[in-house]
Amino acid sequence: MSDRRPAGRPWSKRTRRGHSMSTTRLPGSTVATLTITTPSDREVRVTRVFDAPRPMVFDCWTVPELLKGWLHGPDGWRLELCEIDLRVGGAARYVWRHRDGQAMGMSATYREIVRPSLIVASELFDDDWTGGETLGTVAFTEVDGKTLLTQTILYASQAARDGALGTGMTSGMADSYAQLDAYLASLQNAAAKGAA
Repeated sequence: MSDRRPAGRPWSKRTRRGHSMSTTRLPGSTVATLTITTPSDREVRVTRVFDAPRPMVFDCWTVPELLKGWLHGPDGWRLELCEIDLRVGGAARYVWRHRDGQAMGMSATYREIVRPSLIVASELFDDDWTGGETLGTVAFTEVDGKTLLTQTILYASQAARDGALGTGMTSGMADSYAQLDAYLASLQNAAAKGAA
C-alpha cells in the first residue's frame, strides 16, 4: 500500500505559541477534555481539542510514520504495522503488539476523504470484538488555530456498541489522545526549531 499525500506538510513551519507539554490544559482557559457521548443507540461520539493546526492533526491520522508516533494503545502496546492507501476505496492495515507477544489487528477501507477535514472508513478488528464492521467518521474542525476532532463510531447494533464501551475502550482512547497531544507538541517544537 502507499502513502498518498502532497509533497511537504503545510504545517511544518508553523511555530508554537506558549503550549506546555500538558495533556490536560491548553493555553489560556481552553481545557483539552475528552468527551464521550452516545448520540444514538448504535453510536459513540468522541470529541477532543488539540492545540495544533488542522493539517497537522489530519496528517497524524493518515501518515504511517506519524501514526506510529502516537497510536500505541494502552501501556505495553505498540503500533507495529501501519499501512495506508489514502484514497476512496483504499485500504489501511494496523497491527498492535503487546510486550508479551499478543497481537491485535484491524483493517479499514476508506469511503470518503476530504483533506484536511474528514475521513470516513469502515473498520473491522481481526478478532471482531466490536460485533461486526463499524463505520468510523473523523471530522477535523479548525477553531481559533486549534483543531476540534470529532470521532463518531457507528456499530452494527446497540449490543455491539455497549459491548465495545465495556471493554475499556474509553480509557484507551483517552490514553491515545493524550499521546497524540504530546506528539503534536513535539512535532511543533521540532518545526519551530527548524524554522529558527
